[in-house]
Amino acid sequence: MNIRLEIPKDYREVENLTREAFWNVYRPGCTEHYVLNQYRTNPDFIPELDFVMEKDDKIIGHVMFSKAEITLDDGTVFPSWTFGPISIHPDYKRKGYGLKLLKYAIEKAKEMGIGLLQMEGNIEFYKYAGFDLASKMKIHYHAEPRDSEVSYFLAQELIPGYWGNREGTYCPPKGYFVAEENSDAFEAYEATFPTKEKAFQEGQLPQFCQSCGMPLTRIEDCGTNADGSTNFDYCQYCYKDGQFLQECTMDEMIEHCAQFIDEVNKNMPKPITRDEYKQMMQGFFPMLKRWRK
Repeated sequence: MNIRLEIPKDYREVENLTREAFWNVYRPGCTEHYVLNQYRTNPDFIPELDFVMEKDDKIIGHVMFSKAEITLDDGTVFPSWTFGPISIHPDYKRKGYGLKLLKYAIEKAKEMGIGLLQMEGNIEFYKYAGFDLASKMKIHYHAEPRDSEVSYFLAQELIPGYWGNREGTYCPPKGYFVAEENSDAFEAYEATFPTKEKAFQEGQLPQFCQSCGMPLTRIEDCGTNADGSTNFDYCQYCYKDGQFLQECTMDEMIEHCAQFIDEVNKNMPKPITRDEYKQMMQGFFPMLKRWRK
């Protein structure tokens, strides 16, 4: 086994590996391979932490890191970092390779003076690399209520005392939304790979309609494309036959969704008011595909 920096001739092989590793894992289909493809020219990309893992002269794993930010409660921006995608070829999963690759990369990050990592992932895996729930460190996730214990949002302080007793909100770097922001370019890129079937599976991250924020958990929840196929981005109430069912502004959509506060409160740790729900949506909706600028 060998871990080394990625080089240009690895790019397509690594992107295909990433697609195979992530397909239907966190969402129906995946976009991680396109994120990687675009990130290599992003100023937030950290080339010194762009590693591949080889076994028997074959690339079986990859990880990349990015600069990130946390907005503190006083409005100032605090420098931080994140990583991902981290990919292990399906034939080598659950054999310890992913943990070895991640621990190696984290040690290199420490040597570079990186003080804090946060990311979205499965705590049952990442706890073995030193991660815990970010909420325990008073780092809130932009798309969840501040008092939520977000099971998929994790953090780790690499330099003791770097984060201190601060409190703030994290939003993933803009580069991770490149597939949503450039959907036509992503679809053209995706078409260069073999066709694979998208599906909902147990263990995926929460999926939301990219128009109204409604949770998407079943095919029946989803809208349809012009050809009748399932659209995994939008719900059936917002999107049908390749078109939005209502023309409205983001603020009008928020006002419409606010009327369902009683249903929302059934799934909240404690009830929130209509105004609190609208405020939460005003922070969340600009990140949705339909409203992103």
